Amino acid sequence: MQRQSAFQWIQAALVGGLCLQLGATSATAAGFSIPESSALGTALANAVVANPEETGAFSYNPSAMGFHDRTSVSLGALFIEPNFSVDTTTGHHESGGADWVAAPLFQAAFRAHDRWRIGLGISAPMGLETRWKTGTFPKLTGESPTTVAPGVTLSLPLGAHPTSSRLEIIAVTPTLAYKVNEDFSIAAGLNYYRTDSAQFDSQLSRMTGNGDGWGWNLSALYRQGALSFGGAYYSASTAKLKGHYTPLNSALIALETVQPGSGLRPAQAVKLDLELPWHLQLGVRYELSERLAVEFDWTRTGWSRFQQLTIKSRSTGETLLSDNNQWENSNAYRLGLTYDLLPRTQLRFGYAFDKTGQNKNHFSARAPDNDRHLFSLGLGQELEQDWRFEVGYMYVKFKDHDYRGNRIYTPVQDLATGVNGTDALDGDYEANAHLLALEITKTF
Repeated sequence: MQRQSAFQWIQAALVGGLCLQLGATSATAAGFSIPESSALGTALANAVVANPEETGAFSYNPSAMGFHDRTSVSLGALFIEPNFSVDTTTGHHESGGADWVAAPLFQAAFRAHDRWRIGLGISAPMGLETRWKTGTFPKLTGESPTTVAPGVTLSLPLGAHPTSSRLEIIAVTPTLAYKVNEDFSIAAGLNYYRTDSAQFDSQLSRMTGNGDGWGWNLSALYRQGALSFGGAYYSASTAKLKGHYTPLNSALIALETVQPGSGLRPAQAVKLDLELPWHLQLGVRYELSERLAVEFDWTRTGWSRFQQLTIKSRSTGETLLSDNNQWENSNAYRLGLTYDLLPRTQLRFGYAFDKTGQNKNHFSARAPDNDRHLFSLGLGQELEQDWRFEVGYMYVKFKDHDYRGNRIYTPVQDLATGVNGTDALDGDYEANAHLLALEITKTF
């Protein structure tokens, strides 16, 4: 009986390493949503859902296409430089992610009829890359001799130290807008989400995978003189991921030779349903003068869908582990200002306060998130022959997080359940990001 209990504990530890990695997926998607889908939106801190004037609003509120009588195609890129660091008892540690990452910006609006418009957008609504070196979190660093069977002792790791994390989600959004009258437009569409090259590694194991999912969207925009109201709802979605898991710790791999058939294979195929949140954005815009306009938006995001992740074997369908995340719905408040400096030149400024959806009792070092302030500015310049160039810059400052876990991490008991929310991740976290959007538009 003692031998059986020991092997059950080791198996739980192996599966627990996988759970920690995949559980970070929800933290990644929740803590690092990327709503910037146009240069206009980037410059205005994403306060554009009630803007009937600019083509850069189409990706936020597809019904805005009904206020434009011409076909347009916009192409650009969003460049992001995230910076994460933590001070622990072992010193100052920087997350060694990529210096800059790029995401696509594409939006086309086709005039199919006097009242009908067809839209197609491509963007990257979620993503993250963090890399922590082994030794960053001292309670998770090192090994301990453990007796797993009579006469058999293995050196097992103290914890699943998070190392590399990467998630990229590309969204393709076809939409159809209907112009009810000169001052009112509605739209509906589909959202296709593709996840490629997902990676969630620890010192215990490596997991890579990909998958996709579908959702839908509804939007409306109403204008009454100098005042306009807009709203857009993007549904939740379930991305079905398939991946491969490989243990990296030699002691865990060697366990198969101790008890053949124990189920601890050197590698196995896994699957899980990754729940992507819904979001609702409502806004009001007012033209203070012919040159100056201001907009205020409120965004509600359904992070509470990240309550649980269930990991299953692709070969047997058996549930390996069910992980509880306890994310919470959150709000963002956005303010944007446009000023027509010249007849063909527009200046743009924005500010937003974005609340985190991460529950501090389930804090994850893979996505060290917190409430954040967003400051932005940009320029729109009309060129010859119906071309327009736009640029937007945003600085994101996360509130410093002096994190102290709500419970003490114990290697033997917690190796299987993960380290999130424990004092193993204690530290002073800082984060910021720079975003630069470049976009060019042709109107036909």
